[in-house]
Amino acid sequence: MAGYGLSKEYHLSSILENNLINKGYKVKVVNAGVSGDTSAGGLNRISWTLSEKDTDFLILGLGANDMLRGIQPKETKNNLDKIIKLTLNKNIKIILAGMIAPNSYGQNYKKKFDELYKSLSDKYNLSFIPFLLEGVALNPDLNLEDGMHPNQEGVKIISNTIEEKIIALLN
Repeated sequence: MAGYGLSKEYHLSSILENNLINKGYKVKVVNAGVSGDTSAGGLNRISWTLSEKDTDFLILGLGANDMLRGIQPKETKNNLDKIIKLTLNKNIKIILAGMIAPNSYGQNYKKKFDELYKSLSDKYNLSFIPFLLEGVALNPDLNLEDGMHPNQEGVKIISNTIEEKIIALLN
């Protein structure tokens, strides 16, 4: 998550890094997200992202903007699959953060989109968060006025979800 509408101190990467450091982990969290980005954009940037030295984990949280733009789930899945392969080839662990589509594009689209993350997680045996925005989506108290992007309180909840996965992989 790029941190749309938030000052840097409230970006997911900042909160996640601070929380892990406060729990005794020596980490640096790099935000490679771009607001409004799609899985195709992430695929175009993955080589740059993976060039960071001493990268242990990739939190792969792309696809929400694909869904909002009505990009076919097959295309999103193919892009994420390529990102996963490139990442695993560098022996970097992945936490795959899934999204859930609304019904606005129909049940067939929703079914295919909702299943793509679990399918990739199973295929590559990845650490998996079924819905990154669990407990945050559609809650006006945890989102900016646009109703789509988490505010600083929403980001804290998302950070806690990701922290649990990171700590489980470290222990």
